[in-house]
Amino acid sequence: MTPAPTLTVNGRAYRWMDRPLVVVCIDGCEFEYLTAAIAAGVAPFLGRLIAGAGSAYVADCVMPSFTNPNNLSIVTGVPPAVHGICGNYFFDTERGEEVMMNDPRLLRTGTLLAAFAAAGAKVAVITAKDKLRKLLGHKMRGICFSSEKADQVSLAENGIENVLERVGLPVPSVYSAALSEFVFVAGVKLMEHERPDLMYLSTTDYIQHKAAPGTALANDFYAMIDRNLERLDELGCTLVLTADHGMNAKHGENGQPNVIYLQDTLDARLGAGRARVILPITDPYVVHHGALGSFALVYLPASDVPAVAAQIAKIPGIELVLTRTEAAARFELPGDRIGDLVIISQKDTVIGTNRDRHDLSGLDVPLRSHGGLSEQKVPLLINRAVSESAHERRWRNFDAFDLGLNLAARA
Repeated sequence: MTPAPTLTVNGRAYRWMDRPLVVVCIDGCEFEYLTAAIAAGVAPFLGRLIAGAGSAYVADCVMPSFTNPNNLSIVTGVPPAVHGICGNYFFDTERGEEVMMNDPRLLRTGTLLAAFAAAGAKVAVITAKDKLRKLLGHKMRGICFSSEKADQVSLAENGIENVLERVGLPVPSVYSAALSEFVFVAGVKLMEHERPDLMYLSTTDYIQHKAAPGTALANDFYAMIDRNLERLDELGCTLVLTADHGMNAKHGENGQPNVIYLQDTLDARLGAGRARVILPITDPYVVHHGALGSFALVYLPASDVPAVAAQIAKIPGIELVLTRTEAAARFELPGDRIGDLVIISQKDTVIGTNRDRHDLSGLDVPLRSHGGLSEQKVPLLINRAVSESAHERRWRNFDAFDLGLNLAARA
């Protein structure tokens, strides 16, 4: 039997697909969402995978546990120290301004998606929000579009046209479960008709911000996912399912958010303007989390770092305070794109800047969010048996393509 050809991307070798590979990133998915839906009887396909029809692991996502760094780690197979995307938002020291990390110029390495497309594979990428599209599709020949902008696709820009007609669904609201459902339905349609060799699907965590595992809203969402995954399985795909991060309640018993307004605190202690707090969770879609997460960066004069670090560590609700060097080493982050201090809050607590900069009026349920160590454990599932050597390793979510291409059993 002739061995499958391999492609080396970012120092890792990958075998060529023997059948279509679909890698799915369910935004904000704790393993408990899956087990709760299975227990409720609404996710039978996932139940069969976890019961032994496939292989299931608990994996670590990269820190910070936010959308952009983890999606880019999954599609590059390496941590943020290599690909450079270390948040949804950061302070660009070269430009002296706070900016979104959704510009492909910030990528420091290529993706598996682009590499396989360049080698001749038919590649398709569908995201829920458009903020990820340009990063995931950077230098990639193939199909790449978002649910959010599905009515604006063109052959020249997205490699496909008439998406709404093909999918048979209207453009969904960005704040809805339908935004993610569109991703799955579109993925199924593409697999039925275009049959890409490699497909990456990435959802939104709107439901996970709204609903805890086992609630009716969450179970309905995972029932939808289950139906579409089963259809992709019927179409003969290798399926790998993982998440960019988990999700936890960030409020007290009274339902009010547990927030440390760190910029206000530092301004009061050091004087306004001496320290700058950056929240890497920040993106254009803040209604469901108010730009509050469990990870923050602090920029300040070098002479202030030791004293300020000690002061922040004493604040109730703070779990970890690291210097730039410590955080870069521990979390495999690009040292030039993080603060002088990296701050992580406890499981039930989030970090803000100034109280008056966070509009929480859109929170119609108690706050659930992410970003910390407590949201680092995520599922990693495949609908195939894998080699015995795989069972004892430490899994990362960015091992998804390694799992699907190198370790899955082949016919």
